Amino acid sequence: MPRDKFDIPGKSHGLIDVVRWRYLLRLLVRTGVTTRYRNSVLGWTWSYVRPAAQFLVFWVVLGLFMNLDRGIPNYAVYLFSGIVVINLFSEAFKNATTSIVGNAALVRKVFLPRQLFGVSAVMVAFVHFVPQVGLLLIVCLFLGWAAHISMLAVLAIVAAIVIVMVFALGLGLFFGAINVRFRDAENIVELMLLLATWASPVLYSWVMVQDAVTKTLGWPQWLVEIYLLNPITQGVELFHFAFWRPATEGMTSAAGYAGLAMDAIPPGLAWNTLWTMLISIGTLLLGQLVFRRLEGRFAQDL
Repeated sequence: MPRDKFDIPGKSHGLIDVVRWRYLLRLLVRTGVTTRYRNSVLGWTWSYVRPAAQFLVFWVVLGLFMNLDRGIPNYAVYLFSGIVVINLFSEAFKNATTSIVGNAALVRKVFLPRQLFGVSAVMVAFVHFVPQVGLLLIVCLFLGWAAHISMLAVLAIVAAIVIVMVFALGLGLFFGAINVRFRDAENIVELMLLLATWASPVLYSWVMVQDAVTKTLGWPQWLVEIYLLNPITQGVELFHFAFWRPATEGMTSAAGYAGLAMDAIPPGLAWNTLWTMLISIGTLLLGQLVFRRLEGRFAQDL
């Protein structure tokens, strides 16, 4: 048999190995899903409790007390659409960052593609994300979402999920590799996740950012364009386009706010989707490059 038919022991092929070792990936995902709520009384109910608690706090404090909902009809759906996206990114990014350290025993004793841990962490986050989207969908259906849905909205949902998951995986591989040597990476990630909710139009409209940047501060418009090229911002806006906008159009009480509903969605959404997809893929390639350069010392550093 030709020599190239054999794999060199301990040699990694990067993310290609995730496909080749997909049976192990399924096992890691199944383990991550089943062990999270083991010995828990509420079990999977916690997947609904956390986003519901986040929503209530933000809606009451920011929407009712601080009036951040001004100019945004149907603010509750607008808010929850963004929260579920942020939750997907936060869990995927955080778990991927700690995935190597959390599986130190396996990394030290057995050779297996180390990227499997990061990919499985992102997939587990997606599994926990599905019930939240289901709850959002039920609310939107009740508000007449189905009567105003389009194929573009369905594509927007898929694009948002792919952009956020690829971006989170790229960042997770990057910081996960650094975290093996320098545990400060976990603190940096915690800080980034703290800022992620406020740096994306989850609690407010992007129009407020534009007004603050161009009118209040007098800064150039291109700063707003850069803000909109944040993959998390794009994921949130795609969910607003897919869920909030059709649901708002379906509410008879929102008939007088049709213009505001359209203004709350930034222009150039399709082009921004393309650019942010490229940015997410670039982040994944960078994260994979750093990961492969450092993974040779994982066992020794752990």
